[in-house]
Formats: sequence, structure tokens, C-alpha cells
Amino acid sequence: MTSDLLAPLDLAFWNIESADHPMHLGALGVFTAHSPTAGAHAADLLAARAAGVPGLRMRIRDVWRPLDLRLPLGHGLRRPLTFGGATREPDPRFDPLDHVRLHAPAADFHAVAGRLMQRPLERDRPPWEAHVLPGEDGVRFAVLFKFHHALADGLRALTLAAAILDPVDLPEPRPRPAEPARGLLPDVRRLPGMLRGALSDVGRALDIGASVARSTLVTRPTPALTAAPTGTRRTAGVVLDLDDVHLIRKAVGGTVNDVLIAVVAGALRRWLEERGEPVDGCAPRALIPVSRRRPRTAHPQGNRLSGYLMELPVGVADPLRRLAAVRTAMDRNKDAGPHRGAGAVALLADHVPALGHRLGGPLVGQAARLWFDILVTSVPLPGFGLKLGGHPLTEVYPLAPLARGQSLAVAVSTYRGRVHYGLVADAQAVSDLGRLARAFTEEAETLITVCGP
Repeated sequence: MTSDLLAPLDLAFWNIESADHPMHLGALGVFTAHSPTAGAHAADLLAARAAGVPGLRMRIRDVWRPLDLRLPLGHGLRRPLTFGGATREPDPRFDPLDHVRLHAPAADFHAVAGRLMQRPLERDRPPWEAHVLPGEDGVRFAVLFKFHHALADGLRALTLAAAILDPVDLPEPRPRPAEPARGLLPDVRRLPGMLRGALSDVGRALDIGASVARSTLVTRPTPALTAAPTGTRRTAGVVLDLDDVHLIRKAVGGTVNDVLIAVVAGALRRWLEERGEPVDGCAPRALIPVSRRRPRTAHPQGNRLSGYLMELPVGVADPLRRLAAVRTAMDRNKDAGPHRGAGAVALLADHVPALGHRLGGPLVGQAARLWFDILVTSVPLPGFGLKLGGHPLTEVYPLAPLARGQSLAVAVSTYRGRVHYGLVADAQAVSDLGRLARAFTEEAETLITVCGP
């Protein structure tokens, strides 16, 4: 294992973090237990297997001086490592027992997960943890995985977690064709194309920057979705039947993702109404991340993300019209593509020098509340069943980081014929998260009723 430079977006996530707003992803998996000691056995397995996974041994080290490295700049150009960056490198003191922890039996997995999600990961060692939670009933146990966003995006985190679950037969990733070796200077015959590419990159960056600036000028007061930072966290989970989601999709058209986003919009409307907050004209802006990583293609470590920005039609009373509005907005986003518009702001990270990420990270974290109101993200999961020590994984709730000044983040995954929503909220701002979770189920039931035969 060797050191490698943290990519610009990874570096941005590393520097945005604060004590009250840790930047880690999470996943709460619930397993069927075959014996009362299944949780303890699972913790031993996770620690033993983690020792053999190279990606879990990597720490992130800040760099304050130039290093004697030569790194790709694009189009064959190379430059030394810039001042103020960070590297991903093997931790010589790595001990999996520092990362895998067995807890006391729990009756409510989400109650424990919320408290664990609010704790930042240790930044001086590989930034991940696995918390094993035996169930008080003796028939279940849960594992909460935490990965820093600078270490992995959703798909990469899934790959790392799967590496310490029971082995499964997977198709080999298709490697990229090898690129010819290049010297430190580019072929002069490629200079015109390089210049056109550079100008195109600059133009795209300016376009995205202008879109972000315009989006922050629009005020969208949604008190329930904004909160002063408290550093507290609460989580909840919602399970829907994927067949029901397909029934809705077939009745009205669009995609499964359209239906899942519409359920979020409808649930927010129900919840806001019960809180006595105005919903007429309410359209909180959602950031919907888009992965640029291909699941079966080999890619380097780190985040490969763009995103869409859309107004959730919370103010629309009719559930079918809400779904139609989501479908129209998503079609518009797809037509524009994930490389344009304010939602693609993550791509701007490539145009910021390393020291700029370090100095500007806190400001970017502060600006998130001006740019979007709620994160709604989808995390891919395999279609086959996963196990740990022979114990089947029955539920899995993805958990997203909470941006500064925001009170709620929503993540969703489909697994084994069911849809799992994972909700992460500021515990003080959203003390009624259980009520919001029930609103998801009620909204799905309403859509099934109006779309049924």
C-alpha cells in the first residue's frame, strides 16, 4: 500500500467537518441472530476480517509542506503536491480493535445509532467504525457502520463494508484499458485539444458557479428544516414494499426514484401540517447527489459525485400532482445532465487549490443552508442477500451526514424487495422524528390507494 493525494472533493469533505457537524456516512444493518451470543461473535469476525482489508487501514494525514511527489494534473501534465493538501496512506499503528466495538444489548437500535452518529470519527487514525449492537430480544443484532466522507462515497463505503461481511461470489470489475505512459511534458500535437478541454472546464465551472450564486439569492423559509447547530443526532427508519412502489410507478409513469422522492415530499407536507407550519407555496430545495462512479468498473478511491437541485412540491396538496411535479423536475435535471447547474457544485472542488479547501472549508459548511434545505440521497445496495457469520441481513438503513444549519437528511436504499429510508435529524430541532417516519408510511399508503385498481 502506498500514499496517494486526497482528491479535491475528498479534501473538501475533510475540511468542512466540525465538532457539531461530522462528515461521516452511516449504515445501520439489522441481522437475524441464531443464538444469544451472535452479536459478540459478529464483533470478533468484523475485527478479524478488517485486518485484511487494505482500504480499512488507510488514514488521512494533513500536509502543510510540499512533498516530493508528482501527481496527474490532466491531459498528461503533472505538478508537485500543493501546500495544504492531505494524503491517504497506510496507518502503521492500525489495530482493528480500535474500530470495532461491541455494545450492551439494546431494545431500540435507532436510539443508540443516533447517539453514535453524533460523535465525530477520530481523525488521527483510519476514519471508520463498526458498532455491534446485540438485541435485547436475543433474536436480532445490528451493526452501525460509519465511514468518513473523505474516505468513501456511498458506493465505496458499501464496497468496504461488504469486504468484512461473509464472502459472496461477485462478477469481477472490468478494468479500464491501460493508458500509455506519458512523460512530464505533453506531446505538442495534443496542445490544441488540451487547450480546448481546459477552456471547456473553465466555462463549465463558471456556469455552475453562477447557478449556485443565483440559487443562494432565493430565500425559502422552512423553519422545521433549519436549525442552529446543537451537535445532537436522532435517527429513524422506514420500510416500504418495493412491489408497492412499482405499482405506483406503473400507474403514473416515471421511475422508481421519482416515486421515492415524491414520498419524501408528501411526508414532509403531512409532518409540517401537524406541526402547525404553513405548507401553501412551500417548496424546500433538495440536493440529490448523483454518483459518477460505475458499479462494475474499477475506479480509484474517493468521491465521484455530482448532483441535482430541485424544489420539492410540498405545497401541492394532491399526491398525484406532487408526483407529476417531481417527475417533471427530475426529467429536466436529467436533460441538463449532472455536470451543469447549481446541483453540480461538487464539481467546483476540482478548481479550488488545496489550501483554499483548508481555509474555506468552514465557510462552505456555513453556506450549505443557503444553497439547499434538505439532502435526499440514494445509496445503491446489491440485489443478493448479505450475511455476517451466517446471520442474514434483513434490514439496512443508510444514514447521511447533516449539513450545518439543517435539521434533516434523508437517505434511501432498496434491498431484497424492500425500500429502506434512513432519517437523520438534529435531535433538538426534530424531537418528533418518529411522527415524520410514520408520515412516510402514510404517504406511500395514500399513493397506493389512488393508484390501485
